Amino acid sequence: MRLNLEDIARLAGVSRSTVSRVINHHPRVNPATRERVWRVIREQNYRPNVAARALVTQQTRVISLVIPQAVASATTFTDPYFPTLIHGIVAGAEACDYAVMLWIGSGAESGQRFYQRVLNHSLFDGIIVSSAIDDDPLISMLLEAHFPFVLIGPPPVKDNINFVDVANQDGAKQAIKHLINLGWDRIGVISGPMNMGWSRDRLVGYREALEEAGMGLPDAYIRVGYFDEASGYACMTQLLQVGVNAVCAANDMMAIGAMRAIRECGLVVGEDVGVVGYDDMPAAMTTNPRLTTVRQPIREMGMIASQMLAGLLDGQVSTCIQKILPVELVVRESCGAGRKQT
Repeated sequence: MRLNLEDIARLAGVSRSTVSRVINHHPRVNPATRERVWRVIREQNYRPNVAARALVTQQTRVISLVIPQAVASATTFTDPYFPTLIHGIVAGAEACDYAVMLWIGSGAESGQRFYQRVLNHSLFDGIIVSSAIDDDPLISMLLEAHFPFVLIGPPPVKDNINFVDVANQDGAKQAIKHLINLGWDRIGVISGPMNMGWSRDRLVGYREALEEAGMGLPDAYIRVGYFDEASGYACMTQLLQVGVNAVCAANDMMAIGAMRAIRECGLVVGEDVGVVGYDDMPAAMTTNPRLTTVRQPIREMGMIASQMLAGLLDGQVSTCIQKILPVELVVRESCGAGRKQT
């Protein structure tokens, strides 16, 4: 038989209201009483009724992670970025006594319908949005509804949006400058989709580094991929045809695809063509040669997003929070760091 609050109160020798305060982490409970109630809860393997608890407290201690439809359909199940990010979000949420609900868009329904389902769902307190595209309606819907949320990635507008991001422009500049210092003089770029802030920020960084070196970035040296290996391969094939001898890819998966295209053309990665990625996923250490890449703190970004949202929901933070995390260039063999310059 399923136990209720009255049963736990009787076994612990306290009132029902005391059990309720313990479960809801109310500060005004005697420590000895609190421990006695939790001991009974553990011994009886009691699980509170989440829906009933939410009705009383107006808080579920659940946050939702939403991966928008346009992003999810392309990369959620193929790009290791998302498992790493989700791991950080869950870890951050658990540290703040929150659980995580995952919403992944799909092509089976319209984006508008998907977001209406999310917003009409009552058993979560706030939302983390990952990798929204420019014309995605979710951000405006959340702002209009005054619903608490945190965005991971660059916001479409900076005012009144809580977000955590990385220094995309700086990381891209580091990558290009490194290739220039190694002597590469025809440097191409495999960008991500231009309707994503991350892609545009990195492209700005690539351009600035080349312009500062007096080299420029011709349109023929720019290709747009979709953050997957296949598009990296296709883009690199095209870039080789216009004569580039080095490339910066906007993530590691596209860089790995580029390396495959280089090899299939009979060229040697790191000797004939330099390659730099972005992310520093575990696969970057297992490619041959190992991939030079810009390391971004993906797991930390997820943890911070959870903690930011929890702070907003728990009333610990009342102002808009915007954080930019630093990145780091990790030099390995694919860029040609060990080659002889001629």
